[in-house]
Amino acid sequence: MPKVLMYSTAVCPFCVRAEQLLKRKGVTEIEKVRVDLEPERREEMMQKTGRRTVPQVYIGATHVGGCDELYELDRQGKLDSLLAA
Repeated sequence: MPKVLMYSTAVCPFCVRAEQLLKRKGVTEIEKVRVDLEPERREEMMQKTGRRTVPQVYIGATHVGGCDELYELDRQGKLDSLLAA
C-alpha cells in the first residue's frame, strides 16, 4: 500500500471525514502534517498543491486533493486501485 500523506489541522471536520474514509479502506498509517502547528508546512502545502485549504491528501506521489475529491474518487471506484498500487 502506498504511503498516505495528509495536510490537516486539529479542528477540521473535513480532515476527520477524509481520515475515516481512508481507514475504512484499510489504510492503517496516515502521515499527518499539522499546518496549524507548523505554519511553514502550510507554505510547503500551498507550493505543492496550489491550494490553502485542508485536508490535502497524497496517496503515494498522487495528489488526490481534499475531502470531496477523495470521496468522489471512491464513488467512481478509483480509490481502491489507487490504494492498491
